[in-house]
This record gives sequence, C-alpha cells and structure tokens, in this order.
Amino acid sequence: MKKIMALVLTTALALTLFVGCGKSNTTTTQTDNSLERVQKAGELTIGLDDSYPPMEYRDESNNLVGFDIDLGAEIANKLGVKAKSVPTDWNGVVLALKSSKFDVVLSAMSITPERQKEIDFAGPYIDGGQIIVVKNGSAIKTSADLKDKVLGCQLGATGEQAAMKIQGTKEVKKYDKITEAFHDLSIGRLDAVIVDAQVGGFYTKKEMGVYKILDERLTKEPEGIGVRKEDQKLKAAIQKALDDLKADGTLTKLSNKWFGYDIYK
Repeated sequence: MKKIMALVLTTALALTLFVGCGKSNTTTTQTDNSLERVQKAGELTIGLDDSYPPMEYRDESNNLVGFDIDLGAEIANKLGVKAKSVPTDWNGVVLALKSSKFDVVLSAMSITPERQKEIDFAGPYIDGGQIIVVKNGSAIKTSADLKDKVLGCQLGATGEQAAMKIQGTKEVKKYDKITEAFHDLSIGRLDAVIVDAQVGGFYTKKEMGVYKILDERLTKEPEGIGVRKEDQKLKAAIQKALDDLKADGTLTKLSNKWFGYDIYK
C-alpha cells in the first residue's frame, strides 16, 4: 500500500511540475507587453545624443533636428504613437536603456558584439563606419601619418575604439560631445578626429574648405536601433516599420534631405 501511495504521489508531483513549467513558459511569453506598453502610453521614448549632426543635434532655435529625429517620428507614426526624444549621456546610454529610461536608442548606434551581449537591435538602417577627418591643408594622408599626433573622438562611441587601435599616437582626447572635438580640430588643438562617416561628411559640407576626409576608412559598422532583449514584440514592430519605410521610399527621402545623396542605392 505504501508503494502504491508513493507511486501515486510521485506521479502527481511530476504532473504538477509539468503543468507548472507549462504555466511558467506561458507567463514568460505573455510578459512581453512592450509594444502594448508603448501604444498605451501613446509615445515611443527615444534615447539619443543631442550633439551628433547630422543625425541628431540642436538647431539655431535649440530644436532637435536630424536624420534620426525624422526617422524616429516616422517609426512612431507607424506604431500609431508620437516620438519623444530623451537626450542622455552617450557613455551610459546602454545602461540607461536597460534601466528603462526610454524605450529604444535611435542615435547612430553601431551594432557591435559587445553591445549585442547587453541589448538587441532592429535594423541595420545605415551602413556606417569610422573615418579620419583633418583640417584642410594637413599633411596627414593616411592613418600611418597619425604617429605622434593628437586625435579626438567621442567618449563611449565606436570612434573611441577605432582611435585607440591606431598605433603610435601622442594622445587620444575623448569628448562627451563630438561637436567639441571638431571645435578643437578647427583651432589646432587636435590633428585629426575619428568619427562616423556621415558625421564627418556633414561637417566638411557645412564648413566648406575647413575640413577634409581622408580616403581611408578605419571600420565598417552597421547602425541599428537598440532595444531591450526582453522587448521582442516592440523590436519586431520597429523592424517592420523600417522595412516599410525603405520600401515606400521614405528612407531615401530622409537620406537626400540630410546627407545630400541616397545612401540606400
């Protein structure tokens, strides 16, 4: 009788565990209310660096403008909500996203293996990469000429990683804002700035004759929209929005507006 009772109890326990596991998995799946949360709030909050032209920066009236600002508004519209920008310190942007300070990061963020360990990405929506910008008339032609030179880059950006890999430099100065690095380059405190290609292109066109982009590209970096790993429904909705915006020509229009050419050809 004891053996029979033990068998009954064991079977009951196994069934309970089985059912419990099933409920746990269902609960885990159902806890992803990321898209519903955004739609219920009526806004998609976007973490960004507000001093990274032409991607996102302040105009003369202190309004946030740029490629990513327009793109964020288009994506939010596809989700049926409004976009709300949340300027933040770039060096801590991944931690801020994981701490739910905002829903996504849309700010020319390169997709790197290190970041993919912490967060997920929708996209990429731009194929970027790091370049070298010098003052017009500089004798610097390639990265080999940067020996004993002073470089500038943005703290916490992939430009910092690229700059630190260049051998023989005198110093690598790290700035909170890339605008500060370009200012120091213009007045001779830096010999070169390491930065995303589209940002370097913006400065050379904005201040004609002041800067020059070297032919050498240091890295190739796809750029995406950062989302928390648990927010898979929101990620899928943003990816669909990106695909639709590319198919209907919106991304091409934004590219022509901010870069002067179609980067999607």
